[in-house]
Amino acid sequence: MATVTGGHLVAKMLAAEGIRHVFTLSGLHVAPIYAGCVEEGIAIVDTRHEQAAAHAADAYARLTRGPGVAVVTAGPGVTDAVTGVANAFAANVPLLLLGGAAPTFNQSRGALQEMEQVDLFLRITKWADRVPSPELVPAYFAKAFRTMLTGRPGPVFLELAWDVLSNGVEDPVLPTRYRTLSRPAPDPAFLGLAAQAIAEAKHPAAIAGASIWWDDAGAALRAFAEKAQVPVFLNGAARGALEPEHPCFFQHARKEALTEADVVLVIGTPLDFRLGYGDAFRPDARIIQIDSDPSEIGRNRGVEIGIQADSRLALEELERCLPGQADRGEWLRSLRERENRKAEKLAAHERDAGTPIHHSRLAKELSDFANDGGRDPIFVADGGNYVAMAAKTIRLQRPGRWLDPGPLGCLGVGAPFAIAAKLLHPDKPVFVVQGDGSFGLNGFDFETAVRFGLPMVIVVGNDAAWGQIRLPQMALFGPDKSPGTLLAPTRYDQVVEAFGGWGELVTDPAQIRPALERALASGKVACVNVMLDPDAPMKSGMMGYAV
Repeated sequence: MATVTGGHLVAKMLAAEGIRHVFTLSGLHVAPIYAGCVEEGIAIVDTRHEQAAAHAADAYARLTRGPGVAVVTAGPGVTDAVTGVANAFAANVPLLLLGGAAPTFNQSRGALQEMEQVDLFLRITKWADRVPSPELVPAYFAKAFRTMLTGRPGPVFLELAWDVLSNGVEDPVLPTRYRTLSRPAPDPAFLGLAAQAIAEAKHPAAIAGASIWWDDAGAALRAFAEKAQVPVFLNGAARGALEPEHPCFFQHARKEALTEADVVLVIGTPLDFRLGYGDAFRPDARIIQIDSDPSEIGRNRGVEIGIQADSRLALEELERCLPGQADRGEWLRSLRERENRKAEKLAAHERDAGTPIHHSRLAKELSDFANDGGRDPIFVADGGNYVAMAAKTIRLQRPGRWLDPGPLGCLGVGAPFAIAAKLLHPDKPVFVVQGDGSFGLNGFDFETAVRFGLPMVIVVGNDAAWGQIRLPQMALFGPDKSPGTLLAPTRYDQVVEAFGGWGELVTDPAQIRPALERALASGKVACVNVMLDPDAPMKSGMMGYAV
C-alpha cells in the first residue's frame, strides 16, 4: 500500500490545479510541502520576505486568472504575509496562503512560533481554517479552490500543523470535479431593460474594471462599445482592454463624461472612492451595474438596473439586445475635443526639459521606449505620485499588461509582482514603475530576481520623499509640521548592482532613453534611478490624495 505524507498531498492538489510555481520563505514548519513540490515538479521560488511571497502569489493569480500560492512558516512568517493577503482581498484575487504551525500535540504548550493564526484572516479572506488531519488535506484544498474561484474571487488561508504535513495517508484518493467552470448568466429581463436604457440615452458612458480581465471580456467590451457608440473608461486590470487609438476609448475626459452622462454602465468595478462613492455621476443619471457579486450592486448609490452576471456573458448579450448601430457622433466628438485638450496640456509636461526631471517626462520616455519595435511589455506599478502620474501617460496595447496593487493602495509590490510576471512570461520585457519610497519595502527581492535569472528593468522615480504624503501634508499643515516625509536621494541603482544586477543614475531628461536602452540590453535585473522634481505634481496640478 502506498503511503503519502500530508505535505505531498498538498503538492498533489496544487499540481492538479495547474500550479507551476509556489512562493515562499523557507521554514521548517512547512518543509514537507517543499518536499512534495519537488516530487510533483512544482518550482519553489524563495523570496526575502513573506510579504513579498504573498505579493508574488497575488500577481501569479492575476496573470494566470487562476490561483496563486504562497507558503509561509508559523508565527512571524504568517504575520509577515498578512498585508499581502489583505491586498489580494481588496483586489479580489484568488491567493491561497498556506501557513505552518506547531505540531498539534504541542499546541497550547508554548511551542516555537505558536500563536493564534486563523483568526487573523477571518475578515480579510473568503475562508480561513486549519486542516485537522492529513486525511482531510484533499477535501480542505478542494473547498479552498472552490471558494477562491467561485463568484467574486478572493483569498483563502489554511493552517497546516507539522504533524498534519509529515504524517502519512495510505492510498489517498484525490477529489475531482469539485468546482464548476460555469459562468453566471445575466437575467434576460434585466438585460432588455439595460439595452433599452442605453438605446434611449443621449449621452451614455461606460466604466469598466477588473472583471473585464478576470472574465476575459475584452472582445465583448469592444463589440458592445462599437455598436452602442459609448465612450469607455477603464481602471485597474481592465486597462489595455481597448487600445489607446480606439475611437471609443477615453482616459482624460472621465470627469466630464461621468458628470454629463444620462446613462452610466458600470461593469465589474465597485462604487468606491475611485468613483466618489457613486457621486462621480450626475444626480439624475440612470445607473446600470453589472457585477458577479450581488453585494456590490447598489453599494453607496442606488442603481436603476442591477445585473448579477459574468462580465463577458453580460456584454455579449447586451450587445445582441441593442436594436442597431447607434449614432452618437456628436457626443463622442465633444468628449474627444476635451480629451485632446487635456492630452495637449499633459504633453507639455511630457516634453519638459528641465531638471530635476518631471514625472511625466520620465513616464513618456518609458512608454515610448517600452512600446517601440512591437514589444509587448508588462508594467508593474508600485508607488505614489510618480505611478499615479505615469498611469496617465503609459500606453497599453493589451489587457493583462498593467499590474498595480489595487484599491488597498499597498506599496511594496514592485519586485514580487515583477518576479511572477517574468516567471510566467519570460519572453516579455517587464518594467517596474517604482517610487523611491516603495523600493524600500521589498527592494531586497530584486536579489531574488537576480538569483533566479529573471531580467527586468526597474525605473525608480526618485524624489527623495514620500511625495504623495509630503505635498498634501505640507499644504494642510506647513513644512514645519510635516515630519516623516523626507528620504535621502539614495543610489538605488547601486543597491541593485550590489545584488549582481545593472544600474545607472539619471539626472538629465536627455539621458533617460539611452539609459533604458542600456538597461534592457544588459539582460540583467537593471535599475535606472531617475532624480525627479519633488514639487512637480503640485506645480503641474496633477497630484491627488484620497482619504
